[in-house]
Order: sequence, then structure tokens, then C-alpha cells
Amino acid sequence: MFTWRERLEPTGDRFGVEWAVTDRHGGSSLEPWSSFNLAAHVGDREDAVSTNRHRLAHELGLRVADLRLMDQQHGCDVALTDATTGAAGASGMPAPAADALVTGSTEEALVVLVADCVPVLLVDRAEGLAAAVHAGRPGLLAGVVPAALQALRDLGARRLDALVGPSVCPRCYEVPGDLRDQAAALVPAAASVSWSGTPAIDVAAGVVQQLADSDLDVTVRWLPGCTREREDLYSYRRDGTTGRFAGVVRLVSPEQVA
Repeated sequence: MFTWRERLEPTGDRFGVEWAVTDRHGGSSLEPWSSFNLAAHVGDREDAVSTNRHRLAHELGLRVADLRLMDQQHGCDVALTDATTGAAGASGMPAPAADALVTGSTEEALVVLVADCVPVLLVDRAEGLAAAVHAGRPGLLAGVVPAALQALRDLGARRLDALVGPSVCPRCYEVPGDLRDQAAALVPAAASVSWSGTPAIDVAAGVVQQLADSDLDVTVRWLPGCTREREDLYSYRRDGTTGRFAGVVRLVSPEQVA
């Protein structure tokens, strides 16, 4: 179910965090989505996706209604959850059309779905704020990571811990030369070469640069692994029809400590 998971308990007046990156094992989906697909838009059976989401929520000690997902657009729009604003993202409402989701609640978990794009999880443990960001190549160039950072800053964030999850590596992400040049002009770290020496984009490296360039104090943890090269993760570039794994983040308040 998880390729990486960590729980940091609250200390003093600092919030804790439980965050994770899922893999493709331990679910109910059949081929070609086998088995822990969490996306409802890829052709998988509705009941299988529902079962998988219930399992994820159970692992986090939540109801499935407490999972907050996005209608991801490969853009840079940011949505605040109902617990933060009383509006977008409320249980029973359509998922907001956005590529970054922000919360200040300990009663919900933010979920970003990926299958080659970069899942980015952000937490300010002092202010009690969290975000989940979907950063593909279009989102990188559109500035979804800076937009999420700005939204957190507007809510009072000053010091962030960032988790950058597995994504397609530049060896496996060949692009036309002009597209690499466009990315390099905006985020120099994104320029790379493929395994055969052709132009490529390193989206994750670009995301890490954008985090490092922020005027916020951001500590970055970058998980290794290429989705196209790892059979335990979904990869659209490798398989075409496939599922989605997730980055998940939940704040933990001192009152929730057993």
C-alpha cells in the first residue's frame, strides 16, 4: 500500500504530520490497473476505486469522506478546503478543479494523484498548515509550486517541510529541444538529457529548485525512484492505460495523541 510513510508526533505547540506515498500493491483493482489504483477517471471499476480509497482512509484513521482530492488540470490553480474557508473541497461536493490543495484542518487528508508527475507535500508544523501539489511538466512551467507556496504564505506559513515524491526521471522523459529550452529558461535545473542523450526535462529537479528559490524557509526531502523504471509504481509513459498512486498528507494536532 505504501512505498514511503512517516508520522511525526506533535511537540509542544507544533503540529504533527502523517504523510505517505502509496504504491500499486494491496488493492482491489484488476489488470491493467492492478491493484491499488486510487483514481476514478482512468477507466477502472468504480467499486474497486471506492474500496481502495476506503482502505487508504482506514489506514489514516479517517473516513473516506475525509479524503480531499482535486480535479487535476495540469495548471496552477490552488484551492482551499472547506475546513480552511468554508467553501471548496467539502465532503459530498465535487472535487475542486485545481492542482494544489491547502488545509488547516487535522480532520482531513489531502491527496494528490500521479503516474509520472511529481507529487509535492508541504507542511508548516508551527502554523498548522498543509498542502498537496500536482506538478507535471505543464504545472511546473505554469508555476503551480510557487502558487501553492504563496497560498500558504498568505495564510501565515513561514517555515515548511517539503516532501517531493517519485516521478518519471529525465532519462525516461525525452522532449523536443524547444520544450526543454522553454523549461530551462524558467527553471534551469529542469534541463536534462535522456538515456540516449536527447533533450529531456527533469520535472522533479525543477520543482526542487522552485522550492529552494522560495523566500520561505523550506526544508526539502526528495524521495528517489523513477515511475517508469519501477514496477511498483504506476507510470502513464510506460503503460498508457494505468492507475494512479498518491501523495497523502494529514496534520496531527496535540489533542490527537494517544
